[in-house]
Amino acid sequence: MTKILIIDDEVKIRTLLSRIISLEGYEVIQADSLKTGIKQMKQQAPDIVLCDVYLPDGNGVNAVPELKDLLPNGEIIMLTAHGNIADGVQSIKNGAYDYLTKGDDNKRIIPLLANASEKVLLRKKGSKAESILNKEYSFDSITGQSTVLLFAVNMAKKAAPTNATILLTGETGTGKEVFASAIHAASTRAKGSFVAVNCGALSNELLESEMFGYKAGAFTGAIKDKKGLFEQADGGTIFLDEIGEMPTALQVKLLRILETGEFISVGDTLTKRINTRIIAATNRNLKELVAKANFREDLYYRLSVFTIELPPLRERGNDIIALAHTFIDSFSCKMNKPIKSIDEKFFNVLKHYSWPGNIRELRNVLERAMIIASDNQLNVTDLPLDLQLTKSKTIDWSELAAVEKAHICRMLQYTNGNKTEAARLMKIGLTTLYRKIEEYNISTS
Repeated sequence: MTKILIIDDEVKIRTLLSRIISLEGYEVIQADSLKTGIKQMKQQAPDIVLCDVYLPDGNGVNAVPELKDLLPNGEIIMLTAHGNIADGVQSIKNGAYDYLTKGDDNKRIIPLLANASEKVLLRKKGSKAESILNKEYSFDSITGQSTVLLFAVNMAKKAAPTNATILLTGETGTGKEVFASAIHAASTRAKGSFVAVNCGALSNELLESEMFGYKAGAFTGAIKDKKGLFEQADGGTIFLDEIGEMPTALQVKLLRILETGEFISVGDTLTKRINTRIIAATNRNLKELVAKANFREDLYYRLSVFTIELPPLRERGNDIIALAHTFIDSFSCKMNKPIKSIDEKFFNVLKHYSWPGNIRELRNVLERAMIIASDNQLNVTDLPLDLQLTKSKTIDWSELAAVEKAHICRMLQYTNGNKTEAARLMKIGLTTLYRKIEEYNISTS
């Protein structure tokens, strides 16, 4: 319910306005002075304030900036005396939403409040969305309390406010782009663009044109000028993932940007200048690439001004369980599938698995488990078979066979007996599945 504060020292006007407004379903608060009104604003946090111009302890027009500071998402509507429109106009210049002339604008009150209320609601939604967005891309989005992770986070927080080039190292799937986003969000460039590009996902020619842009006519199909990703990130941050895959010719252009802030688009002759922070990432050993002459040594030293190594998931202990809960909650909302119970063995398997694919693999495994889970429960049999069999290196063949049989039965139940789909989900051949069904005497009728 929209809350409206009326500040007016005239009791009759204040009472009349209060009655008219409350009949429309608004919650109304009253104050007879500027001092009392400000106190009510601090305590009650109204959405809209109706304020008289002439009050016993101050001028409402002059007070508009102060009232707006107290009500960043709200609106101020001034009440002016008949024949004193200048006060209303000055109020708007000072930041008020609109003004009403006492006695003449009774028909405008409700429509004006409705419009102001809608504007306040949209602004609040925008603030909430921005808050959620800020959290999603901030250091708060990084889940875990292990010593190795907190060390990396602390290093990133120290580097974030600077303009230093940062190199993120670590295995595939350790969350390098999440770290890069958090560093950008905590930097002085947060209002600028954050642009990510995977250097290993594009061909040499396409990567160059995407990163540096091109002039019309530079090649077949280039019918008009196009800005590159570096230009799009001007004033912000560009994240160069898989930097070790960048071809040598482009390494030269990147080095020039790092040294001078200058580059030339494909097919152009004019130099362009940009102010872009570079965060690079790699899962490869750049020193070894330098030794093999596959990566420029001078570029390596420019990129590694501040290096942060992200720990693999297997070294993060209980972070695995914390991340699992985060992913399960997220998938539960997206799939509209609340999970009421989780088997303790389910988490034990997660903790003892080595996670070669790190966080990305954990996320994929849990998404798959959520899809398969039935009766709003997560059980160890919802996990891929290779995970189930990693719990113990001394597992005997009878136990292994029992686990495998249960897993096949589970898959067949999930696919309603569709053997082709079950084989696909288990990543085995259809012939192998038929052989296993016969071997374990599994009923498929």
